[in-house]
Amino acid sequence: MTAGRFAPSPSGDLHLGNLRTALLAWLFARTSGRTFVLRVDDLDRVRPGAEERQLDDLRALGLTWDGPVVHQSERVALYDAAIDRLRDRGLVYKCFCTRREILEAASAPHAPQGAYPGTCRDLTAAERAERIAAGRPPALRLRSDAHSFTVHDLLHGEFTGVVDDLVLRRNDGTPAYNLAVVVDDADQGIDQVVRGDDLLSSAPRQAFLASILGLSAPTYAHVPLALGPDGRRLAKRDGAVTLADQRSLGRTPAEVVTLLARSLGLASEGESVSAEDLRARFDPTRLPRDPWVVGAEVTAGRAHP
Repeated sequence: MTAGRFAPSPSGDLHLGNLRTALLAWLFARTSGRTFVLRVDDLDRVRPGAEERQLDDLRALGLTWDGPVVHQSERVALYDAAIDRLRDRGLVYKCFCTRREILEAASAPHAPQGAYPGTCRDLTAAERAERIAAGRPPALRLRSDAHSFTVHDLLHGEFTGVVDDLVLRRNDGTPAYNLAVVVDDADQGIDQVVRGDDLLSSAPRQAFLASILGLSAPTYAHVPLALGPDGRRLAKRDGAVTLADQRSLGRTPAEVVTLLARSLGLASEGESVSAEDLRARFDPTRLPRDPWVVGAEVTAGRAHP
């Protein structure tokens, strides 16, 4: 099985940018003969009711998925097994750095931009014991033998990014995002990842981790974000940015689909389209490469499809 996916975190309602990315992930999968999987990335903060509202919003836009919704919180044994495999090969070490120490080390003149410089990589057994005795719970990091890795992105082409000793398990015992997403994608047969281009820099790390786990990395398509009028990432401060907000302005889910389609160059002014209509006209090579700036006419007033 080959599949695409959408994997929201249930920390709040989806905004128009999230819904636009979901629509794109759905179109990429549905027009390439793939199944479409919905996974809830719920290892971090979960807001009660958020998942149900997110699923309802996707259904309202006509975005369907195959099989049951998968939750990361129910898959921890898979992540632990992956860490064990790496540990057996000597590729895992304990890291006692605080968040502040990591930020300071990563900003040092000799450190690659955004990379962890290996502060705890070669601690002695006595040094590790000292830190544990002082009550500093360790995270687990990958002992990487690479400094960079290259991935191919359908929109950005070849992209080379930093690879460092990335975190595998946080010091609170939670599996790290980079590990979980790699294990999940491989386990679920996901060979196409469509997501916001703010995550492009994480793709080399994830693809490298997949390679040393003996897993196939997916094909990537990092799509432009939605921005508010001030040029910052779209957020609640920008007004009516969720589907519920849009409904309160009198805009139906069908009109929101049309709005998203127009932002992608998939619908003309005065035309009304459904998600299903877009399948016949979707061409990834013609997608815009620039962010969608969501103006006040969208977040403060009614559209006129």
